[in-house]
Amino acid sequence: RDLVRSRGLGDVYKRQDGCIGLCQYEPIVEVYEPGKEKVTYVKVNEEKAKEILEQHLVRGQVLDKYLLHVDENM
Repeated sequence: RDLVRSRGLGDVYKRQDGCIGLCQYEPIVEVYEPGKEKVTYVKVNEEKAKEILEQHLVRGQVLDKYLLHVDENM
């Protein structure tokens, strides 16, 4: 929370939920932005969370290396 506040991201909200059925990928962080598709980051630790905050929330750059990838051929 302190890092979010220090970056002036007053419109960022954190909500903790239970398991969404993807236990092997937890902790999971989902980013919702108006007019955009939801972005789901998996296996997030403190360092990844800091990088997500800086790159995605501040700079608007999605970090593909931490995303949940779904096989569309299934």
